Amino acid sequence: MDSKDVPNWILTLDGEDIEFIKKFVINSGSLKEIAKIYEVSYPTVRIKLDRLIEKIKLNDAVENEEFIKFIKQLSIDDRINLEEAKLIIEKYKKERGGK
Repeated sequence: MDSKDVPNWILTLDGEDIEFIKKFVINSGSLKEIAKIYEVSYPTVRIKLDRLIEKIKLNDAVENEEFIKFIKQLSIDDRINLEEAKLIIEKYKKERGGK
């Protein structure tokens, strides 16, 4: 994978988050194993994972807004008509889970 193809949400994570994800994947997603590695309780690991999930979702939401702004700007610039812009945005939101 070329560095320009790295998703933006990955680039927003700090080293600790990346290391957590790496350990999570290597341990087949077992939070119990991650808790052992970090020598913390299962609920503590669950909280860490939930925060990481929210961080990723937040970044996705920002990226989604940028795409929607782009489509709206195309319509404003008369590069696509308003109805096409609405259809693209509606389809995009539907595919992204209604965000």
